[in-house]
Amino acid sequence: MLKIFFKITLYSLLFFTFITCNKEIPPNVIFILTDDQGYGDLGIYGASDIITPNIDSIAKKGAYFTSYYSTQPVCSASRASILTGCYPDRLGVFNAYSPGSKVGLNPDETTIAELLKANGYNTAIFGKWHLGDAPRFQPRKQGFDEYFGILYSNDMWPKHPQQGTVFNFPEIKLYENETPLRALEDQTFLTGALTDKAIDFIKKNKNDPFFIYLPHPQPHVPLFASKNFKDTQKRGLYGDVINEIDNSVGQILNTLKDEGLEENTIIIYTSDNGPWLSYGGHSGSSGIFREGKGTNWEGGHRVPGIVYYPRKIAPNTRIDAPAMGIDWLPTIASFTGSKLPKKKIDGASLVPLLTGETNISPHKNFFFYYRTNELHAVRHKNWKLYLPHTYRTLNGRKGRNDGYPVPYDMNEIKIPKLFNLEVDPSETNDIAIDNQQIVNHILMIADSVRYVLGDNLKGIKGREVRKVGRID
Repeated sequence: MLKIFFKITLYSLLFFTFITCNKEIPPNVIFILTDDQGYGDLGIYGASDIITPNIDSIAKKGAYFTSYYSTQPVCSASRASILTGCYPDRLGVFNAYSPGSKVGLNPDETTIAELLKANGYNTAIFGKWHLGDAPRFQPRKQGFDEYFGILYSNDMWPKHPQQGTVFNFPEIKLYENETPLRALEDQTFLTGALTDKAIDFIKKNKNDPFFIYLPHPQPHVPLFASKNFKDTQKRGLYGDVINEIDNSVGQILNTLKDEGLEENTIIIYTSDNGPWLSYGGHSGSSGIFREGKGTNWEGGHRVPGIVYYPRKIAPNTRIDAPAMGIDWLPTIASFTGSKLPKKKIDGASLVPLLTGETNISPHKNFFFYYRTNELHAVRHKNWKLYLPHTYRTLNGRKGRNDGYPVPYDMNEIKIPKLFNLEVDPSETNDIAIDNQQIVNHILMIADSVRYVLGDNLKGIKGREVRKVGRID
């Protein structure tokens, strides 16, 4: 009887060991988000005047999208969509929040951090938040265990060139969790400090799954690079800033290697919107694409999109199918085996694209909103239709080279314009007149989304739009 007992115990232990050893360990997730970085600001996307070997390496060892879109060409709205998997219009998040805003990302929404935290992950954000600076909207109310950074854009401070005429910003403060550490007078240390925080978090949590959200305040103006990176790039100070961010990626990669975590860590690298072209030499490049931040032309949305995950993604995976910021939450949920939010989301998992199961986008249509819920454009397959609206344009101006903005001119689209992005990615040839059937079809698609997300230009309020967080 004793022998039978020992045999059963031994077999049970062997079975448990087998199951434990063969159980796939959940991947760590590091999401690196830059601010106002253009499509043409990395070597992998054609830049020849900025050296970015580390970012290029994760693209070459993983996957990179050639048609990835930020969801809106502005900070707060774009970031809300990344963290929730929703069009920001569904959430009631518009534009870029100012200090002291009475609105923010509603804590009732499920963020990537909350989704992963429910799956046993330790979570942290190091960088720019910009989804509401009131206590109820801050990061640790939205699923993050740790926070270090600034609560809104780095130019929302008394040194803004339009301070006293257009703006009256208070001091910008560096926070640790809910505690303001000090007012920032100089930001040259910030990229390095955020990198150090991320590295410490990796080391501290190397035995448990972790999620790091690293939204760099740079290269949003004003530009800051530490002294070791000054005057090193042909692109000037902007290039120096990108090169320092690239060095940050390299430090993180080396840490993952040293800790034996490289193969089982997902790294996502992207930008919140296109370049802020009115700042001339202090802005990025949208490459061949038209316009930049603040517009729904391709240059305002089409930005780098890179995913590195050696365990699942083959090297040199180039993805031409379009994707959007709404897709990150369901993609991360799929890779980590996490439950999707109970509330409706708009994104879809990109895992089939990333792993080579398909080369077809999970979406037939993408909707481009701006300002306070104005529907400006619709992409349907390779067609992009622009609806009547006004927009800001530089009209080919190069801007200044001293960190001061050049005013935008206003332009107007009076009748729908149609472009075939497959043959005309720079959007130079309006072919609406010769393709009225396609125009009419996309106009019907636009009408359908208006009754879901709304369109202030048409006076239609969305039926399924959820309430934004608000301080009353």
